[in-house]
Formats: sequence, C-alpha cells, structure tokens
Amino acid sequence: MIVVLGSANMDVVTEVSRIPRPGETVAGKSMRHYLGGKGANQAVAAARLGASVFFFGKVGRDPFGERLLEGLRADGVDVTAVESMDEEATGTASIWVEESGENAIACVPGANGTVDADYVDRIFHRVAAADVLLLQLEIPLDTVVYLLGRLPRGRPLVILDPSPAQDLSRLPLRRVDVLTPNRTELLALTHMDDMESAAGALLRAGVGSVVCKAGEDGAFWFGETAHHVPALPVAVVDTTAAGDAFNGALACAIMERSMMDAIRWASAAGALATTKAGAQPSLPCRTDVDRLYRGGAVS
Repeated sequence: MIVVLGSANMDVVTEVSRIPRPGETVAGKSMRHYLGGKGANQAVAAARLGASVFFFGKVGRDPFGERLLEGLRADGVDVTAVESMDEEATGTASIWVEESGENAIACVPGANGTVDADYVDRIFHRVAAADVLLLQLEIPLDTVVYLLGRLPRGRPLVILDPSPAQDLSRLPLRRVDVLTPNRTELLALTHMDDMESAAGALLRAGVGSVVCKAGEDGAFWFGETAHHVPALPVAVVDTTAAGDAFNGALACAIMERSMMDAIRWASAAGALATTKAGAQPSLPCRTDVDRLYRGGAVS
C-alpha cells in the first residue's frame, strides 16, 4: 500500500513561445485547466501503475476541489480522508509552458496550506500502516517535520520530493529513506555547485539515499557509490509532472526491484509523462511504462 500526503491543485496552463523575462509580456497560445498538485499527481501516477493508493490532503469546498476529488476517484485513489475546507479555496498552480517543453510554475497553496499537525494526528494510524509514504513540500514544512518525527523506525519507507526547494535543516533527515530532488533543487538545498558534493552533504546529514532527476541527462543515484541512469529518448511536449510520474513509479517499484532497476523503471515513467501536455493527463499506465523500459516504441 502506498500513502501520499500532499497537495492537490488545479493547474492553469498557458502555452507560450517562450517564458517571459521579468517585466516582459508575451502572447499566449492557449490556456487550459488540468488536475494537478504534486501530491495528487504522485498518487495518480502510482495508481495508474497498479498500486493501491491512499491520498491525504485538503481541498476547498469549491468546483476545483470537486473536480480534483472526482479525478482521483476515477483513477482508483482512495480519498475518503481528504478534507474539504469552507474557509480556503482549492490550491492553484499557474504554469507557463514554452515550445521546448520547459516550464515555469507559480503556486497558490490555498487549502494545501492548512494541512497541519492536527490533521496528521487524525490520519496518522493509516499513514503509519503504509508500505511506502510519498511526501512533497507543497504542504507546510512544519507538517512534514511533525509527521517524520512521529513515524516509527523502518516502516513505512519514506520517499521525499523536496519541491519546492527550501531549507531542510529542521527535518529529521534520518527518517527520509530516499530524497528525490531535481538537479536545480539538489544544488539549491545545499548551496553547492556540483551534484556529487551536494548529494554527499545530504547523505552525511542522514538521508538514506539521493536520487537526482536530471531531465535529458537521466537520473543519478547517490548512496554508498554513485550511479547514472541515462535518459530514454522520447519526443518532449511538456515536462510538467514528469518528476511526479518518476516518484509515483519509484514508489511502486522500490519494494519489488533492486534500487537501480527501480530507478530505470521510474525513468521510463518520467520520460513518458513528457510526451503529453498537462499534469495528470500525461501520467502513463503500466503497459506503456513496461514497453518503453524494455526498449519498445512510445505509442
């Protein structure tokens, strides 16, 4: 069983020829709404790959919140403990996507910002019973600190996506089994300028292992030694949620495969997510991930 505690957002995606510089206005090509939020994305990613998934978090009692919950249910995610708030709107993310597939994102947390220690206490018995726990940082950092401090040793296995990047010094990092930053986040977390030194600093701080998602350069696993998993060739349309697809797949595979093989399989999921627009609409199914992992063509 996989448990996800995190954010649920409505993504407002605008396609642009290029991301504007500060003070600049560019013409947009289109604007669409997509179901998103790093927590909800990772829950859907794992569910589409065949896992039993429980999602915990908060949404507003509004149309965006209703659509997000309907989408999670449609993918088989258990949302019975998600709370709908009257006082806060559902979180939103404004995403600019340029022709190359690169993106820039601004998030308004809304109800996600009210996921607090009291909520953790209400759901804790179900979280602690998970095999794998997926966490991100689009809910308050204090809540993540509190939860990690309460968890028993050894179970569940904790995968933390430190996005958006922020100071992790208050986190009980020894309770993080796998930290999964992208390259920019890894360097920002440690104020260092190369991945290996940055990962080493996090390992010395107590993290079990570091898996760095590096886009077209693939993924890097830092543990007792360093390993590189090359990227799989695909036609990139939109990189939104590629990291979430990777994390959801890693959570599915990490209990069943060697770490290196789990990262390779997760890389296939992340690559496939870049071939379609939007967050949750881009998340692949198990058949397609298996096909790309085995070297087959992308359908």
